[in-house]
Amino acid sequence: MRVAIYPGSFDPVTNGHLSIIHRGLELFDRVVVAIATNPKKVPLFSVEERVQLIRQAVGNDPRVEVDHFQGLLVDYAHQRGVKVVMRGLRAVSDFEYEFMMANMNRKLAPNIETVFMMTGEGSFYISSQNIREAASLGGNVEGMVPPGVLLKLRERFEPKNG
Repeated sequence: MRVAIYPGSFDPVTNGHLSIIHRGLELFDRVVVAIATNPKKVPLFSVEERVQLIRQAVGNDPRVEVDHFQGLLVDYAHQRGVKVVMRGLRAVSDFEYEFMMANMNRKLAPNIETVFMMTGEGSFYISSQNIREAASLGGNVEGMVPPGVLLKLRERFEPKNG
């Protein structure tokens, strides 16, 4: 069985992420969406909320597993017995960062390969950070995130009366 890990913060998951997941399923039998937790960062959504939002967005597709990890990605991949990491690229700046990370991972774990997938042209400008910022300022991010995420963002940033 061909399995790939698709790591990220997914805070929140966007339609760009979903595009990579669905396209990854064309190449791999299973995709493990691995939420990286960083104790130094304060996320908008808890790990549990992100797991739920991703599961909801992929329609509980049995080929997609949603998990989370802390620490080195290569250690997580070894623990899972997975030899492929799938990463999405939006722009040249992503490539530079991802290229450095892939080479660092290769140095740490030569048996793990990184596969890059270009984000679809309709999603190249979308990032979780941009979504959080726009939503927090009252921007309409409909069409950039799955419906469940849109609802959660509206709940989170809804003006409180009184």
